[in-house]
Amino acid sequence: MFGICNLSSVPLRIEPNDRSEIVSQVLFGEHFKVLERIKQWARIKMQFDDYEGWIDTKQYQTITESNYNQLSEDNIVLNSDLIDYITGPNNFMMPIPLGASLSFLNNPEINTENYDFEGMKISGIKPKTNLINTAFMYLHAPYLWGGKTPFGVDCSGFTQMVYKLNGYPILRDASQQALQGDALSFIEESEAGDLAFFDNEEGKIIHVGIIMDDNYIIHASGKVRIDRLDHLGIYNAETNRHTHKLRVIKKIV
Repeated sequence: MFGICNLSSVPLRIEPNDRSEIVSQVLFGEHFKVLERIKQWARIKMQFDDYEGWIDTKQYQTITESNYNQLSEDNIVLNSDLIDYITGPNNFMMPIPLGASLSFLNNPEINTENYDFEGMKISGIKPKTNLINTAFMYLHAPYLWGGKTPFGVDCSGFTQMVYKLNGYPILRDASQQALQGDALSFIEESEAGDLAFFDNEEGKIIHVGIIMDDNYIIHASGKVRIDRLDHLGIYNAETNRHTHKLRVIKKIV
């Protein structure tokens, strides 16, 4: 069985329970495989990054395997504004966030509600220099564990969405993203748009941010913010201390 998200954003939970931890979100237009169903819950695997979790069966639309395969082959088209609206018959309007997928709108087999979108779209691979411009769109977005939108985003959701909007697929969690790309030996080798990863006392990758020019970094910690970056890690000038310990820098693009 296969599905597509037909709401602005849907919580993806670690267990089939409304009180369960939200580990990610499924944004409008994102499609997935349904691995199993238990009562009102479906365990899904996202097509974009193979991420798994549980969603409420009332919060998606079923599609065929051929529709799933076609969407997987089509170019990804995304909403490129902070928020815009899907419209439909009888003055229907639904807000969708930055990064929502619009690829299915031209497929009448999936778009049975005759949704339309007249806003700004983005598609294809953009220059690496555009990554920071995209990152600024999330500036001051509140930190939200599992979040992927400007209304709430976690550190790896932020980096994944910034990269996705520029045509570069990366995985969902910071520990997964840290396995991608090529490691750099020194901060001086990095370029704006490279990813910096940070670990805890046990050596586990727990944080990621996007390197900017002149030893700055933009990352989600409390909110999406800009701090200094040095060989020790992230330095917060407001508190006069290092908040995250640098583990590795990766060049993905």
